[in-house]
Amino acid sequence: MTSVPMPIPSRTQFVLDAIKHRILTGQLTPGQALVETELAAQFGVSKTPVREALKTLAGTGLVVMSQYKGVTVRMVDADMAREVYDVRLLLEPEALRRAVRRGASLEEARDALTRADRATDTAERSLANREFHRALYLPCGNPLLGRMLDEVRDQAALVSAVAWATDPSWEREAGEHREILRLALAGDADGAADALRAHIASFVRRAYPDAEQEPTQHQPQARQRQEPQQQETQQQARQQQEQARQQQQARQEEGQE
Repeated sequence: MTSVPMPIPSRTQFVLDAIKHRILTGQLTPGQALVETELAAQFGVSKTPVREALKTLAGTGLVVMSQYKGVTVRMVDADMAREVYDVRLLLEPEALRRAVRRGASLEEARDALTRADRATDTAERSLANREFHRALYLPCGNPLLGRMLDEVRDQAALVSAVAWATDPSWEREAGEHREILRLALAGDADGAADALRAHIASFVRRAYPDAEQEPTQHQPQARQRQEPQQQETQQQARQQQEQARQQQQARQEEGQE
């Protein structure tokens, strides 16, 4: 029987995967410049596939392209962490709940958890962690929901990589992963979803405490909500002043009579 040869990835895909791997495993750090000529020499390709790969990475939010600074690995701060993890908190627990309720296989999640436990370095553990979470939400039965979570998957991994570089918390999170998977395999959809939500929230709260603050863009909305009340209060005050003025004028007229 003749074996079917595996398709060879394009140069652009090869460069894309390699750069992404380096970013998500901390080999390329936030703010670090990505120079086309240097990357092309490292990967043994022309600048064209490097340029295309960087454009794709910019679209996923992993790198930033600037007219003056060139291309750099995206910086991670509390605002970014809040935005990314807000999406995860809204969608990921619900996706897991649906996956459990429909009796989807979670063997890939179990395998990813095993790989994470056996990992010998940060890079392996980080990749296994990403695969674990994806294996929980992907079989939710709603392809669009899965794709929406895939879109923030790389950014979430970048946020995690930066946090783990300063405060490794693998053992704690591995224990939370095991509990999430235990509940899911037991068929407890709500319990698994709640455990996943608590897991995501505790990580961002611990790693980026400033991310719990309300974003500044919400403040104008708050002021807008207050404005009708303030206007009503001011209108009532004007009416009271007008009534007082009319009463005083009436008393003066009576005195003149």
